Amino acid sequence: MPDLATLAIAAPAALWAGISKGGFGSGAAFASALILALVFDPATALGIMLPVLMLIDVVTVRGFWNRWHVPSSWALILGGIPGVLLGVALFAVADDDVIRLLIASVALGFVAWQVAGQAGLIRLPLVPFRWRNGLIAGVVGGFTSYISHAGGPPVAVFLLSQGLGKTAFQATTVLAFWIINIFKAVPYGIMGFFTLETLEIGLWMAPFAVAGALIGIRAHHLVPERLFFGITYVLLTATGLKLVWDALT
Repeated sequence: MPDLATLAIAAPAALWAGISKGGFGSGAAFASALILALVFDPATALGIMLPVLMLIDVVTVRGFWNRWHVPSSWALILGGIPGVLLGVALFAVADDDVIRLLIASVALGFVAWQVAGQAGLIRLPLVPFRWRNGLIAGVVGGFTSYISHAGGPPVAVFLLSQGLGKTAFQATTVLAFWIINIFKAVPYGIMGFFTLETLEIGLWMAPFAVAGALIGIRAHHLVPERLFFGITYVLLTATGLKLVWDALT
């Protein structure tokens, strides 16, 4: 059994990931991986979270079955595969501190982009679906998903620019990352991200992840997105800055 300090961090991380993926498009789920990266090396943190995220995918995909935008889903999945392979190549040559800086940069960049958008400094023009845009978003999403489970932000930019409704956006995100996460599991296993320790911690996190996913599906229709993401931005900023400090010191 993991020690109580580990569980005190892992359980809320799993609950938050479930709520995010279950109801708010996965954009905030990677906060959970960042939290774990504060106490584990990046590879261990990612290895703990992937099975948990895959479990959440199984729960949430049923709640949004067949409500996704099919062309966008295909474009993101097909682009995501080479994006994952780029992440594999990076992990093969980069040390832990470089990965920490990249994870932190994704987190802080996501917060900056969201704040700028809400302040009216950035406006996404509405454009019809284009395969090229979807494939590019898939590559970037697959890469950031592999190195930090943070594929949500680039995918969100692509989907929101099409003006998709809230449920179609959520369903498309769920489907795309369900497939991408399955694909990620292969190189994670080959590169040694999964160990008895990561799997044991993941098992203890599983009930919290499922509960979070069920809460998220319900909250999708009840909780204002502004409130949920406001809390997320604070979490991401704090953990991102802490990771930068850890990497540089």
